[in-house]
Parts: sequence; structure tokens; C-alpha cells
Amino acid sequence: MQFDWVTIDMFYQIKSYLKFLSRSSNQHGVHSPFVYNLITKCFYDRTNFEAYKTLQQHRSNLLKDPSSIEVTDFGAGSRVFKSNTRAVAAIAKNAGISKKRQRLLVRIVRYLGSSEILEFGTSLGMATAALSLGNPSAQIQTVEGCSNTALKAKDAWRKFQLKNIQLHQKKFEEFLDTANTKNYDLVFIDGNHNKDRTLFYFESLLEKVNNDSVFIFDDIYWSSEMTAAWQEIIAHPQVTVSIDTFQWGLVFFRKEQPKQHFSIRL
Repeated sequence: MQFDWVTIDMFYQIKSYLKFLSRSSNQHGVHSPFVYNLITKCFYDRTNFEAYKTLQQHRSNLLKDPSSIEVTDFGAGSRVFKSNTRAVAAIAKNAGISKKRQRLLVRIVRYLGSSEILEFGTSLGMATAALSLGNPSAQIQTVEGCSNTALKAKDAWRKFQLKNIQLHQKKFEEFLDTANTKNYDLVFIDGNHNKDRTLFYFESLLEKVNNDSVFIFDDIYWSSEMTAAWQEIIAHPQVTVSIDTFQWGLVFFRKEQPKQHFSIRL
């Protein structure tokens, strides 16, 4: 029997998730005050924030969008779409960030007070909207290689008056060559699911972190090579706290913290 790489990666994800369930926990048994507070006051915060209503309206508009666009994919490609001509509603439904993760992004930005934010992989701007609403005073830089999805994202933000977002329509590497911001409080990397590229972005951005910065990596179990990249990242000497939530990996650079790794169920 022959298996394609998509099937192999799906088996890998299932096996990885079962292993994650066996080792993960909630806040109980977490002995780091910083991580305990992050889990209880942010991850598990059940407050129904006003921002959630805007996110739902933003999502609904995209899901009702009848148009199709030609997508230029600079990353590892799609496991859902067979063609680069894609319905906007289908992108929002099948490739966009989930409602649960959108709300978590809002809470993380609010809780940490992140004001300088960078996103790699804008797509339709669903995660970007969450970052914006998490702190309307933040300065958000978001980078997208595909011009057509970038235009759709900008149009959707305009309708909801999300004015603290600056979109850079270029490849990630091109942005890194020209970026001059001193540091970022939060970096969200959701694009180009490739080990070498992911490590390159991480290492390139290390000089732009501060003691309270957090990097969030999406799809750390996308494939065995993405997990290998995640393992190298958390082993880096500048990383002190790392949190595996299965879909996301978060790393912190708090020099006062002993090096610790946590697997947390959301």
C-alpha cells in the first residue's frame, strides 16, 4: 500500500496528539508562578470580552464572501486545497484560525500587555484582527506574501475600523532584511511550515526580543520536521519557559526564570 505525504503527516499528527494527551496537564502541578498565572488568568479566563463580538462579525463576513481569489503560496502548501484558485469563504472555514484560538490570542495580548506585535502569515487577517482587538493601542506589523489575500485582509479590517495594523506585502525574508523595530513584545509565526525556514525566522528575530517577549509558533506538529524545529527552539539557551499546547508552541525569554517546559491542555 502506498501513502502520500499528506497521509503520513496525518498519521504523525494523530500519534503526536495521543502522546501529548498522556503528558499534558492543566494548572495543577505547575510550580512556576508566572506560568500558573498565565494559565489561570489568561488561558482559562472565561470572561466574555466585547472583542469577541467583533471577531464573530468579522469571521461571519468572510464566511459569506462569495468571491474567489488566486493564492500565491510561498510555504509548505495546503493539505485542503488542490488548486491555487480558492473561494474566500473556504479559506476562512478550512485554513483560517479557529474561533477558540482567536479568542485566546485576544486574551494573551490583553494579559501580557503586548504593544509591539509582529505576525508572519496574515492570510485573510483573522488572527491579525484578534491581535488588534487584544490591544487597540498596539502597533501591529503583519507580513503576507500573497497580494490577493493581503487585499482581502485589508478590506475586512477597514470595515471594522482596525486602524493599528500595518500590512507588509512581501516575503518573510524580505521583511527581515528591512525590519528596523528595536524589539517585539509578541511574535506570531503562522506560515511556511518548514523546519529550516522556521528556525531561520526564530534566529533572525532573537535580537529583537526583550525580557517579556513571547513567540507563538503555529502547527508545531504539522509534520515531524516542524516538531524537530520546535525541539531545537525550546532547547535554545535564550529560551527559558516553553509551553506546548499541541497546536501552538509558546516560548518566553524571562531571564529570572529557570528553564522549564510545560505541556498544557486548552
